[in-house]
Amino acid sequence: MTERVQAWWARRQWSKGLEVPYAVGAYRAAWAAYPALVRQYHPDLNAGIALSQVPPAADVLLLWQCDAGHRFAATPSEQRLRPGRERRRSAWCPECSERANPTRTVALPMRGSVTEPSSPPSGVLRARRAKPRVTLCTKTPDLPVGEAFVSVCAPRPASAVEGRVRVDVFDRLALTPGRNAVRISRPFFEHLEVWPDLVFPELRIAVEYDSIGRHGLEHVGRREEVDRRKDRALRAAGWEVVRLRTGRLEPLGPHDLQLTAWNRAATTRLIDAFRGIRGPLLVDAYVR
Repeated sequence: MTERVQAWWARRQWSKGLEVPYAVGAYRAAWAAYPALVRQYHPDLNAGIALSQVPPAADVLLLWQCDAGHRFAATPSEQRLRPGRERRRSAWCPECSERANPTRTVALPMRGSVTEPSSPPSGVLRARRAKPRVTLCTKTPDLPVGEAFVSVCAPRPASAVEGRVRVDVFDRLALTPGRNAVRISRPFFEHLEVWPDLVFPELRIAVEYDSIGRHGLEHVGRREEVDRRKDRALRAAGWEVVRLRTGRLEPLGPHDLQLTAWNRAATTRLIDAFRGIRGPLLVDAYVR
């Protein structure tokens, strides 16, 4: 299991019985083929451990800093395999990648309309640039803000763990299953709805399962900002959010839980978090 560099180093010290399990320079030759990664790595960001002390195949989460100063977490294997199918991208950075291919933003339309005008009204200076014509998705039903519903636009569950979380929670609490979206008041990209991983209408609580993903790119950098924006949209609609943060991800909100694995104890912690948000009187009324 991927672990932080301090925990990984301590474990190797114990298993090898040495204060310095890997000498400085032990893996210099292996890293020499990746000069961009050597430049991105800084010992002061990784407990003073030099890159030449880290085996290229080690399952350890390191902190890197690109030439522009952006910091991000990734394992050695993820960094070395980043070239992909298009071209070599050894100096990859999530911030720089997003700026090179930015996510399209959506302007807020006029109240009561679906699209914004494509040209400025009369009297506006001719030199002023017209706002782009932006269309919101029309598949969101006309429901009150904060209403949970079944959306045809919602993506399918991204991981098997989400399915286990869903099954375990519904085994413990008699809540309404099947909802996958919440109506919000302001556009979230092209939609007036958001799609939490789990939706509990009776409690008005949404649960998100967050991991760094196979390549260490999920829920970090710009994607973390999208998570925060989504949480704000839900809270503005009268909902609360609990994020199950794995892979050493730090909490984003007051009710988030840091987990090493999903199990029975984690289910109990999640339900206790529900009690902390809505009170035991309401939550316990749904306990099976």
